[in-house]
Amino acid sequence: MSTTPVEEFELIIVGAGIVGCAAAKAFGSDGRKVLLLERDLSEPDRIVGELLQPGGIDSLKSLGLEDCVEGIDGIPCHGYGVIRNGETVEIPYPINPVTEVQAVGKSFHHGRFVQKLRKAATLTENVTVRELTVNSLLREDDSEKVIGVSAQSKTNEYFRFYAPLTIVCDGLFSKFRKEFTTKTPDVRSNFVGFIMKDLQLPLPNHGHVVLAQPSPILMYQISTTDTRVLVDVPGKLPSVSNGDLKSYLEETVGPELPDSIRPKFIEALQTERLRSMPNGFLPPSMNQAIGMILVGDAMNMRHPLTGGGMTVALNDVVLLREFLSPENVSSFTDYETIQNQMKSFHWKRKNYCTAINVLAMALYRLFAANHDADLEVLQRGCFSYFQFGGECVNGPVGLLSGLIQRPIVLIYHFFSVAFHAIYIEAKSNGWAGAHHSFIMFFTVLYTACVTILPYLWSETKY
Repeated sequence: MSTTPVEEFELIIVGAGIVGCAAAKAFGSDGRKVLLLERDLSEPDRIVGELLQPGGIDSLKSLGLEDCVEGIDGIPCHGYGVIRNGETVEIPYPINPVTEVQAVGKSFHHGRFVQKLRKAATLTENVTVRELTVNSLLREDDSEKVIGVSAQSKTNEYFRFYAPLTIVCDGLFSKFRKEFTTKTPDVRSNFVGFIMKDLQLPLPNHGHVVLAQPSPILMYQISTTDTRVLVDVPGKLPSVSNGDLKSYLEETVGPELPDSIRPKFIEALQTERLRSMPNGFLPPSMNQAIGMILVGDAMNMRHPLTGGGMTVALNDVVLLREFLSPENVSSFTDYETIQNQMKSFHWKRKNYCTAINVLAMALYRLFAANHDADLEVLQRGCFSYFQFGGECVNGPVGLLSGLIQRPIVLIYHFFSVAFHAIYIEAKSNGWAGAHHSFIMFFTVLYTACVTILPYLWSETKY
């Protein structure tokens, strides 16, 4: 074991994923001396983080990183298609009323995007990128103040780096989260993902959600030849080694897919590697640690059904850069000012993260109704609501895309869906089923409340 001399920086960033690279570029461009540490700088291979909503594209532009979605064989995304019982409803992204141009997202191979971000961070003045595994946070004697990190190379060389501020963004499986908060992700399901080759989706340049039993299936094209499929598997994941997972996908999921998609799905099951990722919810915590800030999935997560994770993360970097700018915080040794700024950051970010987080969790509960009578009423009502088009689509997709940053709009549309669902169900019951409809009014409304209100509360009480 060998130890190298101590090095000092103004800012250390742990994790060179989407958040870490964007933050390194932002703070380096502001003149801060930044060290970006990543345990493995080879191209990552993940099954999520592959669809960037228009709100995320806007944040990339704010950070000067818009070129990172170019040259990676990415696919423009113009909205979503929702498929239920053989019917498809198109949900296009909204049109900007000023420019009269439709908003556009981008889907791509996650690893290619991350490598472009890493290159941008590396080329930024004041930024140093190193391939090292961070083992621990360094603290001042007899204090909780974080003053740097201890890291290790692949050749077992040990390093200590010091900085007045450390940003930790080590993702979903963060090993430093427990030093910051007692909260842990609430995992209800897993995404099983693989690639389908040369598939023509019903709506080109759109993400697709199939409202299947027992839970939804997500598909979107990520390159000229590749389409990602993500199957939500509730509860315990069937075993891969004994073939249970493959059998589940063939026998339970396959029949739920449209005829135009099923053959490619079955074909890919025979050739592609099945990989899984847990889907969890982690409400945000206020950053009040001295010398350390937690961001990204390490601090706040939502179900990836709506593809909002990268949009929230990039918005966080834009806002963090503003609150910790040299004009607001001249030195990162000014811990009192940083803590005050982080309080403001925590509440300001709720303008965008609350709507995206709560929408993701509420939609997932509706789309994974799994034979729950009241949830199925809400699911039918939601699909019917989307079929109206106009504002019934523009509002929800504006929230999903990160373009509408007003949580009150989410509450309005969610309960509009609930009352519409009750209305169409009562209408189908007729006068003969009036007694049933009277009871249903209360049970469905109660289900709607317990679907959205706990998540709203978890977002606003901290």
